[in-house]
Order: sequence, then C-alpha cells, then structure tokens
Amino acid sequence: MNLHLENINLSSNTGPNSFANKLVKYATGCSFDTHKQADAHLCFIETNKRSFNKPLFLRLDGIYVNTAFDFIKQNSNIKRTYHMAKGVIFQSEFAKKLIFKRFGKHKNSIIIKNGADLAEIKKTEPLNYNKYDNLWTCASNWRPHKRMSSNINFFLDNASKNDGLIVAGHVPENERTLRDNIHYVGNLNQKQLFALYKKAKFFIHLASLDCCPNVVVDARACGCKIVCTDSGGTIEIAVSEAVILKDLEWDFEPLDLYNPFTLDFNILSDKKGINSDVDMTNISSRYINFIKENL
Repeated sequence: MNLHLENINLSSNTGPNSFANKLVKYATGCSFDTHKQADAHLCFIETNKRSFNKPLFLRLDGIYVNTAFDFIKQNSNIKRTYHMAKGVIFQSEFAKKLIFKRFGKHKNSIIIKNGADLAEIKKTEPLNYNKYDNLWTCASNWRPHKRMSSNINFFLDNASKNDGLIVAGHVPENERTLRDNIHYVGNLNQKQLFALYKKAKFFIHLASLDCCPNVVVDARACGCKIVCTDSGGTIEIAVSEAVILKDLEWDFEPLDLYNPFTLDFNILSDKKGINSDVDMTNISSRYINFIKENL
C-alpha cells in the first residue's frame, strides 16, 4: 500500500508533523512515496481538496471550541473533511466524544493514541545536570489554556527545598515567575527534550482540555511521573502512577478557553491515569491495519 499524507510537512517536527515523521519511520508494509499513485490518503486535521480518487482517512485530534474566536468558521473545513473521510482516527476517547458531540457521529472510527520514538529515546543520554535532589520540568509554548503559571505554582507548592524546575518552551518575560530554582530554557529540539525528560523525576502538564499531548507521551516514555488534570485526554496517557488534579467538568459546549478554570491543586487520590501503549511500532501498525481493512 502506498499512502499519501495530506496537510503535513515532514521537514518540520512540530504539532502533527511530529507524529507524521514517527509514522513514516516506524510503519511497515506501507510506503509514503508522493511520486507514485496513492492507494489511500491520510489527512491530518483538514484538507482544502474537494475530492480524492482514492479513499481518504482522517487523523483528528481536536477541534476549535474557543469562544474568543469564530470557532464555527474555524471548524467549517475540518467538519467538511470529517464527513468526507471513509475512516477517522481519534487520539483519545475525549477527542472522540468532543467531535461526536460537535460534528455528529462518524460511522467508521477508531481510537489510536499517540506514540513515542522509543528507539531515539533509548539512544539519548540523560541531561548531565546534578544541581538538585529532584528535577521537575514542563514544556509548552505559553498560551493561557496551557496554564504555565499553574505548572510553576504546583512546583512551588509541592517541591522540596532542594528541588529545581526547568521550563522548556517560549514563555514571555512578563509571564515568568522568578525564583533561583526555576530556569527558563526556551525552545529545545527533540533530542534535548528527551535528555531533559530522562533526567527529570516529574513532568507537570496542567493544560486545559488537551486531547492527547505529545509532550506527555514523550515525558512518560522517558520515565517521568506525570502531573496532570482529569480534564481532556491527558489522563488517558498518564499511566496509573500519575498525580491527577481536579479540573472543570466540561459538557463539550464552546467556552472561553483562554480564561481557564482556576485550579486549587486538589489531588484526586481515587482517580488513576491509564497505562496506554506508547510504542510507535505498535501504534503505526494499528494505523496501517485500520486503513488497509477499510480500503
């Protein structure tokens, strides 16, 4: 089978492009030759094309629900692609429920969670940094719903005095909490992030309503204990040892995503994360098998 990837830039490793690169690397029994005729198309999020001469499959990890923007207009092309697709791959049960609620049920769908590049992780040495008893980390480019300040405040409330926090990703200077044991390192490449995760004991991700964040998959695969909320799909990939905080109960109605619920750091001792498979070898096989079975 020759599979064409739609709405993807394999020279980039951000967002859906990161997963696409891993799929190309690990998939067997399938080629991705754009110079040959496709047997099927796998689209990421949406396409502007109106028709395909071969079956279209859609990988859809979320939609727009932020009332600060014209979310109906933002979703219009995604919704059209969704109903055009022969099969839809969701990244979490949360994403499936959200999209079924907003777009209607799809007759042919499957949930396949995101995976990690375990071979590359295995080759990566932990960060050589021994300043603290325990190293904590978080990684995200700052936006209000990512709750970077909540990540930092949770660290300050729960870390020991000899612990440190490394914050990866872009955080504007006026949004930074300045402490001697908090270090802002900006954007890191994938190998640098793996090294950081392999050194860190805790990975904090308190973002609101994320569907299946790759940073959590990678941090977990590197051995970090995950701190997350019970909203969105993050809990589905956080494993049973994760620290789960109570978040807003959401009914899938549009909301002001950039004004997220304020967390009180209430740890849910009776709520557990899910031990999902993060091996990209298995995950890529599930992708290819789903597409082949539905051609």
